[in-house]
Amino acid sequence: MPGRTLPTFTTAEVKSHNTAKSCYVTIGRNVYDVTDFLDSHPGGSDLVLEYAGKDIADILKDEASHTHSETAYEVLDESLVGFLASSNGTANGTANGQANGAANGKSTGVDHANGNGVSAHPRTGMSCEEDLSKETDFSDDYKKHKFLDLNKPLFLQVWNGGFSKEFYLDQVHRPRHYKGGESAPLFGNFLEPLSKTPWWVIPIAWGPPVAYGLHLANEGFSSTFVQFALFCLGVFIWTLLEYALHRFLFHLDYYLPDNRVGITLHFLLHGIHHYLPMDKYRLVMPPTLFVVLAAPFWKLAHTLFWWDWSIATTIYCGGIFGYICYDLTHYFLHHQNLPLWYKELKKYHLAHHFLDYELGFGVTSRFWDDIFGTELPSVVKTK
Repeated sequence: MPGRTLPTFTTAEVKSHNTAKSCYVTIGRNVYDVTDFLDSHPGGSDLVLEYAGKDIADILKDEASHTHSETAYEVLDESLVGFLASSNGTANGTANGQANGAANGKSTGVDHANGNGVSAHPRTGMSCEEDLSKETDFSDDYKKHKFLDLNKPLFLQVWNGGFSKEFYLDQVHRPRHYKGGESAPLFGNFLEPLSKTPWWVIPIAWGPPVAYGLHLANEGFSSTFVQFALFCLGVFIWTLLEYALHRFLFHLDYYLPDNRVGITLHFLLHGIHHYLPMDKYRLVMPPTLFVVLAAPFWKLAHTLFWWDWSIATTIYCGGIFGYICYDLTHYFLHHQNLPLWYKELKKYHLAHHFLDYELGFGVTSRFWDDIFGTELPSVVKTK
């Protein structure tokens, strides 16, 4: 920002900007207005507001949280609004001062793969979760990649795009971020609302049927403990099913038919989530799609346990409860600040997006990744 004249602020003035309506932070003497970034922060706005009006140099370097990439500092570069006044009332800095150097000596020009110890995907160059939420310039992105124009409905662009499978897979796994916290248009018509699902719809839609199913099935048990054990078995079966569906259906990827039918179905089922991973309304499964996927498993459960309806129903309800936990966990991993154990899971799942989508298929846990050898090796647990 050469040549730009920026104002100075007193420490008290910066501290007064500590709300969601006006959120300032500092690094050294640089003052940043990050209000517009609150809703886009991968850890949730609360995590940013915790440091509103304060210096964030230490938290940006805190590996117990996560190491921030240069993308975080690029966001700050764009949010520079002034400088802290020194004791003599002057700004200790220049308009084109180091927006990131004060925090940890990084430069926004650092290459992800320059041997500095930062793990990065060799194709996308992504190295941490901030990369997922860097706002995409729609026009530049379309001119550069000739893939999808985020200004227009996506469905027909995928259907009519004539993309090869190789090109499609390369592009759909390069995350974009839709500006303003809104959802990109998928259909652009009366079908649009059916493609969006707030997270709270999941427990409201499926919690009561699970409770009712367990109530009906309870009549077939002489012991509540036995029913509870079978319910837990259903939850455990779900964890394996979650892993299998994510790995072999959602990431069918290179086994896709190389035609627009296969590519479009992939995009609707899971591709759009990898393309726009921070879209709040396409993080959980729409009820209409869940019914289609869940119905065959109802039939399967009652076929396998044909001799006892109560056993089959209880195990099935356990599976549906496991799904509810999965979808809520998935949403919170993308958009909420979480307790320590979940922070580890959050880093693990987001690395599946920004580091290597061909590994790390567990969402509610990494148990089956460990069992089947698909764990993300570069994601190290916090000591």
